Amino acid sequence: MSTTTSRPPVPRDIQRARWAVSLLFLTNGAIFANLLPRYPAIKDGLGLSNAEFGVAVAAFPLGAIVAGLAAGLLIRRFRSSRVAVVGTIITGLGVLTAGVAPSWALLAAGLFLAGAMDAITDVAQNSHGLRVQRRYGRSILNSFHAAWSVGAVIGGLMGGAAAGLGIPTPVHLSVSAALFCVVALLSYRSMLAGPEPTDESEAADAEASGTSAADGRAAGTSATSAEATSTAAAEEARVESNPSVASVAAVAGRSALRFGTVAVLAALVLVSMGAAIVEDAGNTWAAVYLSGSLGASITIASLGFVSLAGMQLIGRLVGDVMVDRLGQRTVARIGGVLVAVGTGLALAFPSIPGTIIGFGAAGFGVATLIPGAMHAADQLPGFRRGTGLTLLSWLMRLGFLFSPPLVGLIADATSLRWGLLVMPAAGVIVLLLAGVLARRVPHGAAVHDPRA
Repeated sequence: MSTTTSRPPVPRDIQRARWAVSLLFLTNGAIFANLLPRYPAIKDGLGLSNAEFGVAVAAFPLGAIVAGLAAGLLIRRFRSSRVAVVGTIITGLGVLTAGVAPSWALLAAGLFLAGAMDAITDVAQNSHGLRVQRRYGRSILNSFHAAWSVGAVIGGLMGGAAAGLGIPTPVHLSVSAALFCVVALLSYRSMLAGPEPTDESEAADAEASGTSAADGRAAGTSATSAEATSTAAAEEARVESNPSVASVAAVAGRSALRFGTVAVLAALVLVSMGAAIVEDAGNTWAAVYLSGSLGASITIASLGFVSLAGMQLIGRLVGDVMVDRLGQRTVARIGGVLVAVGTGLALAFPSIPGTIIGFGAAGFGVATLIPGAMHAADQLPGFRRGTGLTLLSWLMRLGFLFSPPLVGLIADATSLRWGLLVMPAAGVIVLLLAGVLARRVPHGAAVHDPRA
């Protein structure tokens, strides 16, 4: 006799909202990725050293850090859907400004604006995606990040092709920004309507659509901690279900629980920063390293980033299945090994094919790290809805901030090959801290812990 229970059908408006959020993630990945193959020409055209170029690129995460904490306030005031779409449009303007900048200062200013709005867009689209996921009653967050990777691959290929064909940068970036901003505007019509939900309204919506909050938590990754805690008893149950916090709380009570929560958040930030450092290396240095240090053509050099983003896409397409079967912790550990070994071997034995393969291994390795860390941060006890997610998204951008100038300084002092050793180092960090993420859920168990 079968013991499986079929889920109720997902309402069509929720399905449309899922596609709309996916399109929004796609545009977010594509707009910035169109700029990346232009980096070698921008660097050479402005006569920048590796360190100067790295500092200019660091303006992007600096803008994100300056503006990122405003995301929660803007979302509560204007709704996540509106903030994400408007942020996408302004991000496109910032990227265009950076691409046509005649000076280092304007390059940095354009990237600062793009980074500031990208951070706000990132939190808003993830917030709306989590809202859709809760209505779905199962994990779909990795599929949204897979859509981002699709956009990144599309944008990288567009940028590489445009550069190879000699299309002027202003024309190329104007067309790409306009195209993807229109896609973002069209997606708005299908996103979830109404103000951002409170705990009570979200629970009522889930019940009305046939998916209870408990069902979503049993799915393993579909509910936030706020939904689990309308009473003190629910809060206590959640604390006990978090192995990273419960052992501390059992010894020293609420003050230790708060300390433990901060410690878990710090570890999640470091895991996501490790992924950010790897992504930034692909964004900022892949084309520069392949074209400069290894002598690849500009079109071939664009394949370093495309390989990373493409394998990241594959990892995210299968990510929800891997996480459901193995647990986020095991998947993260495997990813850390892939990053450390793949990029380590590529740097130890430099070649164009080996480097492209190494970037691809790194992309697959980090595929689920940021979505997994975001989901875990959004469930941390003691935070209001969205606070853990906002803090994580803001703090992890420190990796994007410090990585470009650090790699640039090392490259100027030695070589870019030595500077890129930050990638295998990031893989080791992920491997060491992956224990803070979720364990495997026993098959058939009635699990009510969203992090189990």
